[in-house]
Amino acid sequence: MSKRAKKEYLKEIRKRYLSSSKQDKQIILDEFCKICNYNRKYAIRLINKSNSSKKIKKRAGRHKKYNDPVIIDFLRTLWISSNLVCSKRLKVMIALWMPFYNKPISEIQKQQLLCISPATIDRTLLKIKSKYKKLGLSSTKPGSLIKKQIPIKTNQWDESRPGFLEADTVAHCGSSLAGSFIYSVNTTDIATGWIETRACWGKGQTGVFEALKSIKLALPFRILGFDSDNGGEFLNYYLLKFFRNHHIQFTRSREYQSNDNAHIEQKNWTHIRQYLGYQRFDNPLILPLLNNLYCNQWSLFFNFFVPSVKLISKIRIGSKTVKKHDPPKTPFQRLLLSKEIKPKTKKQLIDLFNSLNPFLLQRSIKEQIHYILNLI
Repeated sequence: MSKRAKKEYLKEIRKRYLSSSKQDKQIILDEFCKICNYNRKYAIRLINKSNSSKKIKKRAGRHKKYNDPVIIDFLRTLWISSNLVCSKRLKVMIALWMPFYNKPISEIQKQQLLCISPATIDRTLLKIKSKYKKLGLSSTKPGSLIKKQIPIKTNQWDESRPGFLEADTVAHCGSSLAGSFIYSVNTTDIATGWIETRACWGKGQTGVFEALKSIKLALPFRILGFDSDNGGEFLNYYLLKFFRNHHIQFTRSREYQSNDNAHIEQKNWTHIRQYLGYQRFDNPLILPLLNNLYCNQWSLFFNFFVPSVKLISKIRIGSKTVKKHDPPKTPFQRLLLSKEIKPKTKKQLIDLFNSLNPFLLQRSIKEQIHYILNLI
């Protein structure tokens, strides 16, 4: 039987089938399968298939709750101002940044924003995120024989107590490591995520040492431990003597194991590369400008208004690794929760926080970065 004949036969069968009783339907179906040599389930689907001329009604779905242009505009502004953070961190930032938003928001809209979930934020910003979508060179050179005097960190420090730092250098070398250029010395506290960054010309021991001394003075807590990679800018007698005199535990990571310093490697990307990119900073005029930015707006912005998450546990189940993180908090919030920080220091941090505006800090950072990039 030809396809055309089967199609015409199907039309006639369908009329009889749909108007027949259950017993008669079985007989008609057996007849249809035998004549056309169809599988029984396939034959049922063909008969029950509706005419293509009929329009299929779309499911209405649930009414969108967050389609208010004011809410969408606030989420978009916050997401871009925070340098495109994930929705879980953005959710925490809403309450921190909302009081400083310069456009009017009603009380109902404020309540909606405070109640919005990370998943809804993703759906709301889906079209906006599609419009937004950089890798660098490694400049780490092995240290000298002093490595034998600096132990490898084989166990984790007390991650609930502020004062244990991871450090690394970021090369602003463009596409070539030749010649002289600026490095960023980046540090982060494992317990709180507090970051301090300084710039230095080249990667000499003296320049990095001076940058770390400046970082030590800026931290709101005492350094208890310092961990770095195996680069010669860290593994030297300047730092070894300095840390021993100040009773600071000095350790290093294993060679060629970047995950040993995962905390600072992450900050290198989110806090430096995403803002400064991979441009070559070989103009000496940039150095004081960059340090001025790092010491002021940069530190205040990231430590007081940009939340991060901390890994609580990691369990391997079969071929999958299940990770559990704590709720996102800013380094400032984590310091306030720490019992190791003195009440006087906490009060000073609170007073400083109350004098800040994240939108103004972000604007100032962008303006200074734009000015620095024009000097390249």
